[in-house]
Amino acid sequence: MALNFHQLHIFYTVAERGSFSAAAQALHMTQPAVTMQVQSLEDYFGTKLLQRSTKRIELTEAGRALMPYAQRSIELIRDTDQQMSKFTKQLKGRLQLGASLTIGEYILPRLLGPFGQEYPHISISMKVMNTAQIMEEIVNHQLNFGLIEAPVNHPDMHMEAVMSDELQLIVGKDHPLAGAEIVELEEVMNYPFVLREQGSGTRLVMEEQLKRRNIDLNSMKIFMELGSTGAVKSAVEAGLGVSFVSFSSVKHEIALGLIKTIPIRDVQFKRQFYSIFLKSALLPISAVTFLSFLRERDLRQWI
Repeated sequence: MALNFHQLHIFYTVAERGSFSAAAQALHMTQPAVTMQVQSLEDYFGTKLLQRSTKRIELTEAGRALMPYAQRSIELIRDTDQQMSKFTKQLKGRLQLGASLTIGEYILPRLLGPFGQEYPHISISMKVMNTAQIMEEIVNHQLNFGLIEAPVNHPDMHMEAVMSDELQLIVGKDHPLAGAEIVELEEVMNYPFVLREQGSGTRLVMEEQLKRRNIDLNSMKIFMELGSTGAVKSAVEAGLGVSFVSFSSVKHEIALGLIKTIPIRDVQFKRQFYSIFLKSALLPISAVTFLSFLRERDLRQWI
């Protein structure tokens, strides 16, 4: 009997999930099938890998030794899929992904057309929701993966940067700053702000950069907090305050002269967009191909 990658993947998932039933759910297998595959792996090595109890499984010494090799084998398969995705032009399948608001509403729609031209047989089902909802649906196996605007810390999630973005200061066309070519950060802080809600990716990036500039966030004149970028844009357009948003989200309003973006001297609000999926999951090759497509695109060409 040869060493079987499928069995290594199952063993790793059981160890990560802490039970055969949880692993079975994650792998879309029956619990007896998962148990049988782990037993086959134990037979191959001639030693117990897991100690079974009524509450939770525990790794034996041999199981602990095997874990890093099982993890590396999963990573090798992922790397292999990523490399080979460059040559797969006749793929078929359906992707189910989640995207946070800015990505789903303003970034991906401009990229799905070119992707569809290259891979016409892959269909995409996208849910636009906040990061917490995306993570919940990934954990519950309702989505293959997600695209989010700020890093997260979750023990079961693999996270990787796939695209770059930059927030910019926006003001209404009649705002006192509208005629400026460049402004100082201290000057901006004198005006009321209209911001996304606490916890949004855009808000987190803004707050992190301001903290680096020794700005006391409690001193900000926050006039309004809103749950969508569209609402923020409308409030800024109406003169209710200034804000920071992705340039991709205001391209239309800028073209119409409704909103202006103004650079801040020596300050940039750069950020990464991230893909997230379960550490124990092996994405379908169509999903790997889509993520490779995103990594190779310069967003500035599409926004």
